[in-house]
Amino acid sequence: MRARQANLFTGLLTLLIVLCGSAACSPIPTPAAAAASATVTEPFLMVSTATPTPTAPPATPTSAACTRSGTVEAGMFDSDYLAWPLRFLVYLPPCYSEQTERRYPILYLLHGLASDETQWPRLGATDTADELIRSGQALPFLIVMPYDPTWSQPPDSDFDEALVEELIPYVDAAYRTRTGRLDRAIGGLSRGAGWAVHIGLNRPDLFGSIGAHSPVVFWRDGIHVSEWLGDILPEMMPAIYLDAGDQDSSLPVARELEILLDDADVSHEWHLNTGFHDEDYWSEHVEEYLRWYVSNWH
Repeated sequence: MRARQANLFTGLLTLLIVLCGSAACSPIPTPAAAAASATVTEPFLMVSTATPTPTAPPATPTSAACTRSGTVEAGMFDSDYLAWPLRFLVYLPPCYSEQTERRYPILYLLHGLASDETQWPRLGATDTADELIRSGQALPFLIVMPYDPTWSQPPDSDFDEALVEELIPYVDAAYRTRTGRLDRAIGGLSRGAGWAVHIGLNRPDLFGSIGAHSPVVFWRDGIHVSEWLGDILPEMMPAIYLDAGDQDSSLPVARELEILLDDADVSHEWHLNTGFHDEDYWSEHVEEYLRWYVSNWH
């Protein structure tokens, strides 16, 4: 087991060198540039975590068939854990405003290095969610996509604390979410997958599902993954999904993570697909990801 942890640790250091010598380490978008690239229904709003503002229903006639598209809202608030305001997008499913008594499961999706909260919509996540929901292949759900502008990892970054202690309570107060752990999932791609693994395995009381797509596990986390898995009671173990492309630069890390799950006898899904560590790969598989998250909700 220690050898596995050491292999993962070594693989992460090697991967960090590879990624920072590639286009993956392009400059982080400025807030203005990222906001301009997002397609949202409202401008960014500065709000308080203490008194979240509920979503205002649009002036749209009720549609019994619910054939309209969902909407994407943008929000932002000052964080006690971060040196910058925490901003995010929220996808609301079709007919959210009309079905006022209904509560929804929720998916937190985290972006990759040098990208922003608009990455998942750009990959087709919100359009795919619309298609699955309108066709009856998925129950309606919300997606929250926060922005992490740094390259820092825990414990140098408190992004995980901001998400758990501030963003989740804000979203649960402002939107009609189902708040049980089995109704809340977290996933991410590349660096975002590293955050999903870090947060999900440390807080199984909050998340019933973890998706790690082309995962880049934080190098400081590598030696702790087995310990975290061992600390989770069997009945609290989240459902876990891993995938990567066969030409992915992070594939050795993904494989080592999968082996650690096997060694810990943790049930999970592992998918090795054709592709690279890029947006073409993730957009090709975004429907598979969403179908898996939805399959864990009832």
